[in-house]
Amino acid sequence: MHCDIYKFPKHDDMYIYIARPDYPDDTDEIKDWLGVLPKDFRAGLGRSKFVMHLDLGSTATLARVDKAEVLEKLNSQGYFVQLPPQDVMRRQAELRALESQDSIYD
Repeated sequence: MHCDIYKFPKHDDMYIYIARPDYPDDTDEIKDWLGVLPKDFRAGLGRSKFVMHLDLGSTATLARVDKAEVLEKLNSQGYFVQLPPQDVMRRQAELRALESQDSIYD
């Protein structure tokens, strides 16, 4: 299974894998690969940045996620969301809370 990986500047350390089951035969026309994402979810992501193309068949393991889980999600829904580690998510939430408190006094 081939996939493309994207990141989103508004969401540190979150990556979205998009299935490319027909690669390389799916490159004849320009396509919105992120169109498989639910509209509400995609709208909250902001601008995407392409990270890399990956052939999961030739990749033994992935850094932060279980390869079998990624493959299952790519096959069933066409995408997989890799969330940041818990400590990063906690730090981001704390920073957002501080920013919202600071903006009260502006």
